[in-house]
Amino acid sequence: ASENLLLSILPLMDDFERALSHIGTGSECTAVKEGIDLIYGKFVEFLKQNGIKEIESLNCPFNVDLHDAVAKVQVEEEEKKGRIVDVIQKGYYLQDKILRHSKVVVGE
Repeated sequence: ASENLLLSILPLMDDFERALSHIGTGSECTAVKEGIDLIYGKFVEFLKQNGIKEIESLNCPFNVDLHDAVAKVQVEEEEKKGRIVDVIQKGYYLQDKILRHSKVVVGE
């Protein structure tokens, strides 16, 4: 039962991360940014306490058991071929079980 609850909460985590990445650095946004940072930190701690852990993906080899490839891009560096060059949506574990696969872009 808790798995469904936690799976439903993950889109909130995605929205917080998007908001944080788009907030300007101007002084008028400082209070808003601090508030969102505080909420985000508490939310991350809540997920950790409930056994949620992020699947490491960026620059890792593509693994069909952990990742869903949503695109492939040409890369010049040989070491990036077959590796994840961008994460579209983070994936998460619940304890040792995959709760949600990472949606990634793979270099080829």
